[in-house]
Amino acid sequence: MQNQVLILDFGSQYTQLIARRVRELNIYSEIKPYNNPPKELSQYQAVILSGSPYSVRAEDAPQPDLSAIKGKKPLLGICYGAQHLAHHYGGTVAPSATREYGRAHLSKFRSGAPFLQGIEEGSQVWMSHSDTIKQLPQNSELLASTEDVEIAAYRIQGEDTYGIQFHPEVYHTKEGSKILKNFLVNIAGLVQDWTPDAFVESTVKELKEQIGEEKVILGLSGGVDSSVAAMLLHKAIGNQLHCIFVNNGLLRKNEFHDVLEQYQGMGLNVKGVDASARFLGALRGEADPEKKRKIIGRVFIEVFDDEAHKVENAKWLAQGTIYPDRIESVSASGGPSATIKSHHNVGGLPDYMKLKVVEPLHLLFKDEVRRVGRSIDMPESILRRHPFPGPGLGIRILGDITEEKVSLLQEVDAIFVEGLKKYGLYDKVWQAGAMLLPVNSVGVMGDERTYEKCVALRAVESTDGMTADWVNLPYEFLQKVSNAIINRVKGVNRVVYDISSKPPATIEWE
Repeated sequence: MQNQVLILDFGSQYTQLIARRVRELNIYSEIKPYNNPPKELSQYQAVILSGSPYSVRAEDAPQPDLSAIKGKKPLLGICYGAQHLAHHYGGTVAPSATREYGRAHLSKFRSGAPFLQGIEEGSQVWMSHSDTIKQLPQNSELLASTEDVEIAAYRIQGEDTYGIQFHPEVYHTKEGSKILKNFLVNIAGLVQDWTPDAFVESTVKELKEQIGEEKVILGLSGGVDSSVAAMLLHKAIGNQLHCIFVNNGLLRKNEFHDVLEQYQGMGLNVKGVDASARFLGALRGEADPEKKRKIIGRVFIEVFDDEAHKVENAKWLAQGTIYPDRIESVSASGGPSATIKSHHNVGGLPDYMKLKVVEPLHLLFKDEVRRVGRSIDMPESILRRHPFPGPGLGIRILGDITEEKVSLLQEVDAIFVEGLKKYGLYDKVWQAGAMLLPVNSVGVMGDERTYEKCVALRAVESTDGMTADWVNLPYEFLQKVSNAIINRVKGVNRVVYDISSKPPATIEWE
């Protein structure tokens, strides 16, 4: 593809958001770390420099090599990127007298500037920086200011190089998408042809050419990513695709039967494998969260390997890996980001399986996966399904896992999720679930004291799970759900609601 945008990442929390905003314009973008850029740049028509937690004045500040980019390709520096261009090309960057963070408004427009075409005087933007550009780089012209920042947007004359000290990618910059479109379409000349239909057409064609007549094995999870990957492969190669849906005993209530039936109704060549006893046996007595994850991952590989060997002459392993799983991120220190926990989507199968890997969704963000699914007429009940962790209820049961605990939590979770659907709240929540806590509490039922389990309900809103905020569910709804759980689930006498955001908490409790 020649119609691409390269985003160089300097460790900003907003870098993925830049890529998403560009893609919302139907233009394909990809993120690369500033210290490991692509060696071949011919496929990129424009380059964007991200923000960063660093100051350009710091001795250890990120120093990208822009010799093959600046003046040769349209270039946009955002926040740190704009300050880097100023600092290294004849301008001056200094600490700001007052840190500008939050809403600001553009003013002092340079009339006729194509970069700000269609943007109104006073348009709201979002600032987040402690340094500021005091003097423009050489041969530059000022395009816009704000109340507190003289140099909010500028252009280096004689080339399509622009710098802005605000963030067009965030929601609070009201006309941020229009500014990005001005740069990418009107200035850089990119074509807005990155659409779900175009992706499906090109991907199905590539899969046919890549796989030919060979067989492919795919492990279905019931989630959006693996389901859409399966349907793309099914469109390309039909029954050469062999899907395996494993019941690890930690799924939601009735999920194994219901989802398997739905997959078969979609025409997929799928086999259901109930290995719940094997998983629960391997987990018996283990309470450590990381060890539980590793046990679940190991047993899944063993079960999957057993079933894969039953498919004769299989040559490919298909995975529902999506783009955020593959991005080589830059942390604030310039190195790899710290590992919070073992991720259930990354790792794969052992080398001895000798299967080639195919990942139909490796270019897509989660919301793009859903749009692709709709373009191939997949059921909304699958596309709208909340994310569910690979280890399932195994990391929502704090402490050791037993069949009785799983059954109890399945009932609680079903009441909560069905309640969200009944009250029209399910689609307003990114992910919801219940946690079984390793504590008993005193209660009163009738004339008797009880000493039973406490469960926590969790509902968050998010875009991609990297950050999340708790959802302010109506008190009336929480009251009804709490009463239903305590009245209908034997062994539970207390319900609490989790009001922690990520960070500092995580979405799951383990």
